Amino acid sequence: MAKLYSEHSIEKTNNLKPRDETVKFLLDYSKALSVITGKNEKYETFLN
Repeated sequence: MAKLYSEHSIEKTNNLKPRDETVKFLLDYSKALSVITGKNEKYETFLN
């Protein structure tokens, strides 16, 4: 498999921090999502 990244790009990812709005959006999304497992399939529904 080809190496598609460099060591310099890996070092820069340690300083990444998400914005508060991003964290809030992801938490709200995960709270609203409900996954129901049937016999052979999964149903994803939003509780909003």
